[in-house]
Amino acid sequence: MSEELSYVLITPHSIRKSRTGAILSRLISRTALDLVAARMFAPSEQLATAFADSIVTSEHPSQRGIQELLRRYVVSNFSPNAGHQPRVLMLVFKGENAVEKIQGAVGHILHEDPNAHTIRDTFGDFVTDANGDVTYFEPAALAPRDAAGAKRDLLLWAEHSDKEGGVLDGAVQFPAGAKVEKTLVLIKPDNFRVPSTRPGGVMDVFSRSGLNIVGFKVHRMSVAQAEQFYGPVLEVLMDKLRERSGEQAAKALEEVFGLPITSDVKTKLGDLLGPVNGRENWEQIVKFMAGRKPSDCPEELRNAPGTEKCIALVYQGVDAVRKTREVLGPTDPSKAPPGSIRREFGQTIMVNAAHASDAPENAAREMAIIQISENNFKTTVEDWYSR
Repeated sequence: MSEELSYVLITPHSIRKSRTGAILSRLISRTALDLVAARMFAPSEQLATAFADSIVTSEHPSQRGIQELLRRYVVSNFSPNAGHQPRVLMLVFKGENAVEKIQGAVGHILHEDPNAHTIRDTFGDFVTDANGDVTYFEPAALAPRDAAGAKRDLLLWAEHSDKEGGVLDGAVQFPAGAKVEKTLVLIKPDNFRVPSTRPGGVMDVFSRSGLNIVGFKVHRMSVAQAEQFYGPVLEVLMDKLRERSGEQAAKALEEVFGLPITSDVKTKLGDLLGPVNGRENWEQIVKFMAGRKPSDCPEELRNAPGTEKCIALVYQGVDAVRKTREVLGPTDPSKAPPGSIRREFGQTIMVNAAHASDAPENAAREMAIIQISENNFKTTVEDWYSR
């Protein structure tokens, strides 16, 4: 069976309730599909209406009734109203039988299978009164019914994605005078080694900060970007590893040659080997994030997308930098407090699940490096359907 693209639209209600991570966990772990693109949207009335109208396709009374319900929901909840701009997240998945797999994970509007464990079973609502009239309806997530619908909808959203998608600075309202910040979070490549709940689990812990997701990008960091992103770390590692390198070299020389190593010689060994050791550790960090060490990367591939995937998130809110750093925990997972991301998901100082900017100015620098506003959602969709 050939590969397909499919999508999931996470509704404004699910985003406000911080259910994005949990929904992502279900999608990745249940479908094993490849998350290839994503984009936050603040839909215009035109986009919301066009998408809503495309939902109604059936002439069968019962199916058409459900589709009409969905159409009204989208018009009401996706369109801007009374100064409020809803946030919608579109996730794009690729793989064999992608449309059917996504449908199975999202589930049916009516919860027809009481034993199912779909997204809508857990996060959706379909409430009727004694007459069978719907009194409350929340679908939690939307997905296409077939491949033709997936293509139609993805191309529609791609068409609007430059103007109505990206980092949604004005979508969340804050009290006047509030110390509002934006910060960058990266869900690192170790979370994507196998299809699992880990990426969504990390997001779920970040949701405890009470901050708002206003940007979402699936990113493959190039070697050049990783070098620039982690550039400030190089000098720190080269200096930090001087003493340890000197001690390790002195111990090795004493064991191999039986020579007594003075403190002066140990210092000189550290001065010689510390920068070498520091650079090698730094190159391993670049390789972890981009898939290649800088010293092994041909010049023509330095700016090409790397082989490792991460999710780049922009969180916005009061004191956002401090709050994300507290939830993240220290670099060394063994020293991180219980309940922190690095304690729960980290393995080593390098393989530690996530990154969060440590200052507003660094957040701005890092967002610029990874081009957080780049519309790779649009290029992914249009390139796929132009083949």
